[in-house]
Amino acid sequence: MLDYAARHHPDLPRHLSVQGSATTHAALRYYRDRFGIARAVLPRVLSIQQVERLCEQDIVPIEVFAFGSLCIMVEGRCQLSSYVTGASPNRHGVCSPAKFVRWEEGPGGQRSVRLNDRLIDRFEPDEPAGYPTVCKGRYDVGGEVFHALEEPTSLNTLELLPRLKAAGVIALKIEGRQRGQAYVTSVTRTCGPPSTGSRPTRRLQPDPQWLRELSRHAEGHQTTLGPYHRSWH
Repeated sequence: MLDYAARHHPDLPRHLSVQGSATTHAALRYYRDRFGIARAVLPRVLSIQQVERLCEQDIVPIEVFAFGSLCIMVEGRCQLSSYVTGASPNRHGVCSPAKFVRWEEGPGGQRSVRLNDRLIDRFEPDEPAGYPTVCKGRYDVGGEVFHALEEPTSLNTLELLPRLKAAGVIALKIEGRQRGQAYVTSVTRTCGPPSTGSRPTRRLQPDPQWLRELSRHAEGHQTTLGPYHRSWH
């Protein structure tokens, strides 16, 4: 698609999706020189130090994820959804396409969710239920049912927004695909200019009200800085 757009629509701004899985200087230079990209969205597996080093090189403007589902795989290369549904996230634009998702009501208000007829999880009536993905399902492993790959967790970078801004990140990506209007409104309002303002500090002390607002839209029971918090270089 990038190749076609570069050849036939050279004046069209071209953004590299997170599915392009560009995590290095070399990858960003390749996409810039080969397809003339105007921006790149970085995968959610990079540490804050890696993001800062990529911004320092000033190869292309950088966009990063600020809030949403925490992807534990290497985006653009994960095959779990393809294995279960036969539909590649790269070709369909989403992990676990909605047409394969089925919710079922059980006794006492229990809910089950299936992906292409495979049972992914069961939730109690008062238990938060995130969007079903293979990596965050609960499975019977050796007679024990648990999150065998990853417990549902939301990425929340609110306290790092000043540092990302100082690094030169030009845009924040808030996961909105297959989300409701209330989610998009609330998260963009909370993560917008009031919280990113021109503060001199590298770390923000979030207002408790902001955190409460975002926690209403978190996937699962917890939020995290994800790979951003890694201290190693």
